[in-house]
Amino acid sequence: MTEGTISAAAEGGDTLTRLEQEGEIAADYLEGLLDIADLDGDIDMDVEADRAAVSIISDSARELQKLVGRDGEVLEALQELTRLAVHRETGDRSRLMLDIAGFRAKKRAELAELGAKAAGEVKSTGQPVKLDPMTPFERKVVHDAIAAAGLRSESEGEEPQRFVVVLPA
Repeated sequence: MTEGTISAAAEGGDTLTRLEQEGEIAADYLEGLLDIADLDGDIDMDVEADRAAVSIISDSARELQKLVGRDGEVLEALQELTRLAVHRETGDRSRLMLDIAGFRAKKRAELAELGAKAAGEVKSTGQPVKLDPMTPFERKVVHDAIAAAGLRSESEGEEPQRFVVVLPA
């Protein structure tokens, strides 16, 4: 092994440890939040695609809907607050993803289907397809689905009206 290989391997281990640490800090923060709100929920931590992923799950998912809000607005706010809590502890900016009651997982599946459908339309017509405005999370999922279908896409417009355009290959 060369010195560069050892360094890269050590960095990879450090990254995983750093992401696990982010997950632990986020879990502690969210447990405190659940206690304050007097809500029941279990916290699941994982590392997905080079970012910490934390989920709050419960047998009574209906109770957790308060933390999701309309169209995930409360979830987005809680994710930002959780990222700030992690930043306060680590000094590093976090890309942590938060899911509550499976909202993001369900949304991800719906968006992947939307992306695949748009890719199919572009393949059959040869014409670009513009999708409705989406959040950065939503656009990322759609871009990934389109790439998986063998096409390319780009985002256009300004927030909050930024949208995905699916382009022929």
